[in-house]
Amino acid sequence: MSDAPREQPFTVDSEHRKVRSFVLRQGRITPSQERAMRELWPRFGVDYTGAPRDVHALFGRDAPCVLEIGFGNGDALLHAAAADPARDYIGIEVHAPGVGRALAGIEHAQLHNVRVYRHDALEVLQNEIGQGALDEIRIYFPDPWHKKRHQKRRLVNAESCALIADRLRAGGLLHLATDWEPYAEQMWDVLDAEPALRNRAGKRGSVPRPDWRPQTRFESRGIKLGHGVFDLIYERR
Repeated sequence: MSDAPREQPFTVDSEHRKVRSFVLRQGRITPSQERAMRELWPRFGVDYTGAPRDVHALFGRDAPCVLEIGFGNGDALLHAAAADPARDYIGIEVHAPGVGRALAGIEHAQLHNVRVYRHDALEVLQNEIGQGALDEIRIYFPDPWHKKRHQKRRLVNAESCALIADRLRAGGLLHLATDWEPYAEQMWDVLDAEPALRNRAGKRGSVPRPDWRPQTRFESRGIKLGHGVFDLIYERR
């Protein structure tokens, strides 16, 4: 038996996790979304247990797995899964209307490579996803928390990015998008300093929107108004 020290699993300090990157709002859920939550969750939903799981077992096959954090209504998640059937997709969202709409979209498109959580994404990563288990992690337009006193709530920080990097396989990708330049600056500050990640566009670099991320209507309006959109892609060393 080797005497070499074993790599220790990455953990997030429990005190830090008391600050959430989201606020649960009482959004209106439509009858169709409610039906989807009730009838489709057993097929496509993943119940959070807080225990390690084999992500491949969720799909019944051994394929590369992509995780999207905060998928909103599921448009990008479903677009990617439909265009990329060779890989499996897990989406995480906390708001019930978005989850219900995504579930209905999965059924309508007859997708077999999508599963969704309704839970805190960092808790899922911390407690249920193993080291190097993911081929890619996507975070599109996370809440920028504009006010200075709220910026501690931002999802992208040094601790969360170290956890994210730990869950990616070697060569795996982290893809972020934001239309708030001060948040892009923070992302560069944090991610360029993370030794496990390499910016594919070079330090403080961004790339044109990749084909796998569809452009949203909100994003299109912002671009017409001259707003910048930043796509950042990092590779796990």
